[in-house]
Amino acid sequence: MIILWIVLGLLAALIAVLLIRTLQFTPKAAPAPEAAPEKIDSARAIDHLQQLIRAKTVSYRDKALEDDGEFDKLEALLPQFYPHVAAHCAFHKPGKRSLLFHWQGKAHDKPGVLMAHYDVVPVDEAGWQHPAFDGEIREGELWGRGTLDTKTTFLAILEAADDLIAQGFIPHQDLYLAFAGDEEICGDGCPTIIRWLQEHKIQPDFVLDEGGAVVENVFPGVKAPCALIGTGEKGPMDVKFIVEGAGGHSSTPPVKTAIGMLSKAVARIEKHPFPFQLTPPAKGLFDTLGRHSTFLYRMIFANLWCFKPVLNLFCRMSGGELNALVRTTVAFTQMEGSQASNVLPPRAWIGANMRLIGSDTTQSAKARLEKIIGNDKIRVEIAHGMNPSPVSVTEGPGWEGLQQAIRATWPEAIVSSYLMLACSDSRHYSQICPHVYRFSAMALSKAQRGMIHAHDERIPLDTIETTIAFYLRLIKGFAAN
Repeated sequence: MIILWIVLGLLAALIAVLLIRTLQFTPKAAPAPEAAPEKIDSARAIDHLQQLIRAKTVSYRDKALEDDGEFDKLEALLPQFYPHVAAHCAFHKPGKRSLLFHWQGKAHDKPGVLMAHYDVVPVDEAGWQHPAFDGEIREGELWGRGTLDTKTTFLAILEAADDLIAQGFIPHQDLYLAFAGDEEICGDGCPTIIRWLQEHKIQPDFVLDEGGAVVENVFPGVKAPCALIGTGEKGPMDVKFIVEGAGGHSSTPPVKTAIGMLSKAVARIEKHPFPFQLTPPAKGLFDTLGRHSTFLYRMIFANLWCFKPVLNLFCRMSGGELNALVRTTVAFTQMEGSQASNVLPPRAWIGANMRLIGSDTTQSAKARLEKIIGNDKIRVEIAHGMNPSPVSVTEGPGWEGLQQAIRATWPEAIVSSYLMLACSDSRHYSQICPHVYRFSAMALSKAQRGMIHAHDERIPLDTIETTIAFYLRLIKGFAAN
């Protein structure tokens, strides 16, 4: 009986602790700053974006497929569209696909970098309702490849800079407007800019690139829009699982075929996912958005020391973005075997794209896959791989200025750090800057996010104006303090 009372007492104490921590887990005060409307020439900006879209700056790994003339066309438009930037900012071209403008400020010891890329992915025109490179406006939306990824950001940075220079504005610190034309193929455009900065002993104190956006319904129990700032990136890795043998006629198959062994390996990997990891960006997300969630989810996120196994199971079963935030993922995307149905392939392989998280590295991930498979007849080969990026600190004037610009532009949004699941050029800056942030200055619905790299990419006209307003506030706020 005494033991029962002790157990009941401990249980009551546990429940009390959980409830008290949940009740104290409330949103932190973050008042939106008062922001006057920004004066923007929307018609001019839309016209500029239409012409930028018409420059077919499609990047390919096979350089023979690229049209240098289209890249030259876009570059030639810039001094026409942005004469004040051209006249006032020193221009450098560190590489064939890199453009760098130096906007000199009052001080030079803590410069900032505003990034975008101007190349786009290829297009299957047959799948589009309207031409992908005509820049047509239909029912309040501008259609075209690159409208979301990332020619609107490219445009907005230059529009904001040109207008401010015309007004006589001088930032407190130097600003570099850095644009790459081969981000989509992980090209050398951004690395050449990094090398140029290093050669000139320039160490940025703040970098902003594409990444998170203002989104809704992405976190359990939270209905308010969320402005997500990527403070780190997962590491991309392509892996091949290869079986080689003698091949032969399918009428006399071996007990275990190459395809059969590979299929079993896939099933084992999907059955044994990589372990749950809580990185600082994910912790920040759970701590910030969890406070705005329903009582049940608040209890979980306020008491992760107790409910981590529950969260792990929930993420694993739900899959998608939430699961990708807490573990290395493996997505099987390719396979190849025999060219004929009655021929055993002498070589068969299955390919997977992985996204590494936290402490996982390319080599540790490879070793884990080999252990899960448990078959030395299957060779695991890394086709390409990069470790996760360093995590940027969430403090300092750059971080504060970025949050202030977001809150001034989207006052109803909850601002939070998060782990970027995709890959961007900004990872290159992590080697020279501790404050690298990833935020695409747009409010994007789930449908709009699905248009990136897909058919019918388009952007609402009012989003173009909002993105420019964000950069005006960011430059005037952070760069002037």
